[in-house]
Amino acid sequence: MVTESAEEYLEAICKLGEEGQPVALSALAKHLEISSVSANEMVRKLVERDLVLYEPYKGVSLTPAGRIQALAVIRRHRLWERFLTDVLGLSWDLVHEEACRLEHVTSPLVEERLAQFLGQPETCPHGNPMPTAAGEMTLEAGCPLAELTAGQRAIVLRVPEEDVALLRYLATLGLEPQVTVQVEAAAPFQGPLTVRVGEAQHVLGRELASQIVVRPL
Repeated sequence: MVTESAEEYLEAICKLGEEGQPVALSALAKHLEISSVSANEMVRKLVERDLVLYEPYKGVSLTPAGRIQALAVIRRHRLWERFLTDVLGLSWDLVHEEACRLEHVTSPLVEERLAQFLGQPETCPHGNPMPTAAGEMTLEAGCPLAELTAGQRAIVLRVPEEDVALLRYLATLGLEPQVTVQVEAAAPFQGPLTVRVGEAQHVLGRELASQIVVRPL
């Protein structure tokens, strides 16, 4: 039986190491808002259970068994995010924390019925891919909006899910998954982008634009 705390670690390692790269303990501790000592202690326990591998000076990565556990948690989390937005009508900036609580108390039966009720969704409200019940997940390739040049158009794929203020701001701009955006101008020397969303124009800083993943058209 994997504890709720262990599930949080596995989920975080999976998200931070999306390309399969080891995750530094310092990055893991920062993401979970805990001390490096606490992170090191839990990683040691997960290594003993053959759920993660740890390489000194490189970081921690999931074993096949650990990845299956992590994707199961992520699937439950994203299904609940979908339910909370699509069925209960909560705004997308509120559902992450609620789903964090629900993901740990959801039985396999409820998970299955939830997925069926929602029509087997392929993404969460923020555009992140939905793991399958078989423990597989495919991340659609994209690039940061900040890399586009003037005149380029793209489809928004996904945005950060945990920054409440950022999500609220993006909603006011209409920058949501599956929306088409066009770069009208890109200032030199890492200056801001001017983008068009529908009939509206917005100016985005490069740091913000770098957090929005798009698929160029």
